[in-house]
Amino acid sequence: MFGLFKKKSEIEKLQESYSSMLSKAHKVSHSNRTEADRLMAEAEEIAKKIDALKNKSGN
Repeated sequence: MFGLFKKKSEIEKLQESYSSMLSKAHKVSHSNRTEADRLMAEAEEIAKKIDALKNKSGN
């Protein structure tokens, strides 16, 4: 009940974006390999941002 209005952290937003990007890349990979590779590259950049935020908050 109290978590209903809880704002998402930056890491949570990036994780959702990352999983969405991977899903899109998988769907597109069947028809357009170049677009799928571009989406995978974007997903990897998001993963790097997530790692950087986790390392920053962990120290």
